Amino acid sequence: MRALKIIGTAIAAVIVVLGLLLVIGIPFNFLTSTIQARVEQQTGYRLAIGGTTRIGVWPSLNLTLNDVTLQDPKDRDGSNRLTMTRVQADITLKSLWSGQPEITELAIVRPILNLPLRRERSAPPLPSAQPAATAGDSDAPAFSIDRVTVSDGTMVFSNLRDRVENRIEGIGANAVIAADRTIAVTGHARAGGHPLTVEIKAVAPPPPLGRQNIAVDLRLEAPGVLQSPLSARAELRLNGAVVMINGLAGALGDGAFNGWASVDIASKPLVKLDLDFQRLEVAMPGDRPAPAASQPWSNAPIDFTGLNYVDAQARISAADLIVGDAQFAPAEIEATLAGGIVKLGVANLGAYGGQASGELVIDASAASPAYALHSDFAGVRALPLLQSAAGFDKLDGKLQAKLTLHAAGASPHAIMSSLDGTVFAVLQDGAVRGLNVAQMIRSLTSSTLSGWQEGKEQATDLSQLSASFRVDKGQAVTNDLNLVGPLVRVTGAGTVDLAGKALAFRVEPKLVMTTEGQGRAADPVGLGIPVVIDGPWDQPRIYPDMAGMLDNPDAAYAKLKEMGTGLFGANGALGDLGGSATGGAGASDALGGKLGETLGNLLQQGIGRSRDVSTPPPGAPPSPSAEPDPNVAPQESQPMNDVLRQLFNR
Repeated sequence: MRALKIIGTAIAAVIVVLGLLLVIGIPFNFLTSTIQARVEQQTGYRLAIGGTTRIGVWPSLNLTLNDVTLQDPKDRDGSNRLTMTRVQADITLKSLWSGQPEITELAIVRPILNLPLRRERSAPPLPSAQPAATAGDSDAPAFSIDRVTVSDGTMVFSNLRDRVENRIEGIGANAVIAADRTIAVTGHARAGGHPLTVEIKAVAPPPPLGRQNIAVDLRLEAPGVLQSPLSARAELRLNGAVVMINGLAGALGDGAFNGWASVDIASKPLVKLDLDFQRLEVAMPGDRPAPAASQPWSNAPIDFTGLNYVDAQARISAADLIVGDAQFAPAEIEATLAGGIVKLGVANLGAYGGQASGELVIDASAASPAYALHSDFAGVRALPLLQSAAGFDKLDGKLQAKLTLHAAGASPHAIMSSLDGTVFAVLQDGAVRGLNVAQMIRSLTSSTLSGWQEGKEQATDLSQLSASFRVDKGQAVTNDLNLVGPLVRVTGAGTVDLAGKALAFRVEPKLVMTTEGQGRAADPVGLGIPVVIDGPWDQPRIYPDMAGMLDNPDAAYAKLKEMGTGLFGANGALGDLGGSATGGAGASDALGGKLGETLGNLLQQGIGRSRDVSTPPPGAPPSPSAEPDPNVAPQESQPMNDVLRQLFNR
């Protein structure tokens, strides 16, 4: 509005001088200096006309100024200025003689508006020494404009010290001002590679505009920035450098909202708002769909630099809030932004059937952003939460969790690699989806497993899964993993590599060998061999820890004997493995013998691996004791298999 007023004042000055020119003939160079003097006198802005000033009479009377610059004299670095390649005003000759010129069209070609980005708010200006306006005073211009067009414009937001520059380019606008003060504006532009289109309708009150309500209708489409078109209606009031927006109501997509806002543009913008949405979808900076579990975290930068150049105080509530792939209902967020530090606080946030509360702090004041999260979850369904946050879809159930995490970095990978803090989580009354843990444990007696052995129809019910983690540089370590299910129990310890999406666990699985489940008097039967789970968390290797077994062979043998009892009963009858079995003693003998032979092979593999450790390096002369004896190995292997077959056959 100020720039338009300045341009209008310049054109009015030109028209006044033009009238004199037509009467007495004044040289153009004097015309230019007169225009510059009058603009600076009435607006305080310095006008420079670097090109020619031309007056045309065909097809209508028009005035053209070339290479025009408007600049604040107090701006030393030139970061606050407006340059225009050409400004042309078409004027009716009749209005020129009347003393109130009528500009039928004001065309502004290739304007570039430079606006500084400030990290700090400047002190409020001192009260003006000018006398107060009287009732008869009016800032009504001595001219009128019917249409304003802008072509190929650019807005440049920059901070020289931070070497930051952002642009809105390709600005085109057409504003029509009717006799009843109705203003209709249509425009388009590009911001960050995304197209913008805007439509504005307003009714301007009689001047002066200060402290009067201006009814405004707005429609904005910004694909890639806003999830849906925005339409709103409000009453604007100008109070010095503060724009107050009252009675704000509209819709973002299919979600209606209402509230109020204000913007102080005296120096660094200060935005205050209070909005209530029915449905709100938010695209975070660098927002992308949640990566698949097999995909590494992205190194694409997340740009939070813009947080340094605006301050804000906000309260936003929504019946349904969607942030990326995460969904919350209802939501109420208190937010403050000052000095590049944003604090988002939530209480009693509805999250996937449960409640969440906490605070997220993003410090963008330094070169590398820092983050802090304190959060509590109660009764939250784990599956959609983990799927939206990390693309992990194996766990479901009611989640209780406490998180205290800190991180730094400008990309998802950098953030996950720097995570520090603590996590405590308990999952109840759920399931491990796509996996049959009991079947996996039984399969370990025959071979090493690669991956989770997924099946669409498979699942393992669990009563509780709990663990506490200490997180350091993206490595989450636990010593108290505990999974309890109707037919399986697992305890263990290990590390989750959050940055590399990998697991390194050593667990002790136990099976309940009867459909009576955990209600039976006897304890679950352990495999007798620790199990290692390591590798990518979507496809880890799962295998018996033979080295752990060989650390204490006597205890391992006792466990195997106990497992044999649980599997086949004290009298050799086949136990219930989650379903009925037929075949009697013959089946028992066959299966027991097979299992005994398999475990014997596993033991031999473990012994072989332990011997491989002492194998001399290539090129070294073999020791006599290391020479293989074809007559020894079969004799050594067969007795062990026979013993284990006897153990399980009875």
